[in-house]
Amino acid sequence: MWFHGDVASGNLLVQNGRISAVIDFALMGAGDPACDLAVAWELLDESGRRVFRAALDVDDASWMRGRGWALCTALWALPYYLGTNPVMVAQARRKIAAVLAERG
Repeated sequence: MWFHGDVASGNLLVQNGRISAVIDFALMGAGDPACDLAVAWELLDESGRRVFRAALDVDDASWMRGRGWALCTALWALPYYLGTNPVMVAQARRKIAAVLAERG
């Protein structure tokens, strides 16, 4: 399966409250498409994640792998940007909190 590899808020264009484009395909490759679900914990609140998951009809195993990818990317970003990019640090902390708050 193909995946984007970096579906993050900075790689999404939004127009009129809707995603209008996904950009920056530098990490695109073949593998587990669940990595592209990580954006759900970065960009969406709990109710938004429910709508997102239902719209994509994501099975439990894929959703859990996406959640793992979200945690993984946040745990990489937090120490990497700690002294240089407070926006990315705040985003990583929000993502970690969202992943840990979700049950199941």
